[in-house]
Amino acid sequence: MLRYHEIAEADHRILNPFTDEKLALLGEVCRLRPGQRLLDLACGKGELLCRWAREHGITGVGVDLSEVFLAAARARADELGVAGQVAFVSGDAADYGAEPGGFDLVSCLGATWIGDGLVGTLELMRPAVRPDGLLLVGEPYWIGPPPPAAYHALGIAPDQCASLAGTLDRLAGAGLELVEMVLADGDSWDRYVASQWWTIDRWLRAHPDHPDAPAMREFLDQARHSHLAYGREFLGWGGFVLRPPLGK
Repeated sequence: MLRYHEIAEADHRILNPFTDEKLALLGEVCRLRPGQRLLDLACGKGELLCRWAREHGITGVGVDLSEVFLAAARARADELGVAGQVAFVSGDAADYGAEPGGFDLVSCLGATWIGDGLVGTLELMRPAVRPDGLLLVGEPYWIGPPPPAAYHALGIAPDQCASLAGTLDRLAGAGLELVEMVLADGDSWDRYVASQWWTIDRWLRAHPDHPDAPAMREFLDQARHSHLAYGREFLGWGGFVLRPPLGK
């Protein structure tokens, strides 16, 4: 599956359904300040970390399994002139040995599989953030109750995500308070998924006899169907800014 996404997202800089404008807004609502440190788990191509280092003067570390994505992240850091402010580490984000309380912000956008779900991922993230710091998690949610066929088509278990209100309950149950958020919309979802269709189609035309070609054709067919039949109507996605409640 990682290989499929490396192909499908070859032309992407942001590996989630956020536009450049929404990524910038997310940095603004986090109230970032020069000198703050950010740990980005499952950082992908490092666009969040590189952009925010340039725009807000922060430093930080990104961790990801994909050497393909990390190579793109390091190239992006060079391009934006922030290579001295950020570092990228190859490895499983769930196993990264972060310095306890060593970061002002710990993020994981769209990869809560690293902790077997939202709550488990927040438990992984929390030790690395200082007591008055922030956690930032990107997570899908149901816009409305999906039909049973949507779960299989989208590859989401029935209890994997909740409504927005249900997501709030899960965050509160994890001992965290929601203090800000930025949500994707239908257009930003389209830009994320539909541009993958073009990239995969181009790859298939260039590599018709590649061993991965049959699987990529199936991946493309499934991706188009799931988004158009179910994803655009029923599935939302947001970046949620969290901190422990006051006095806890």
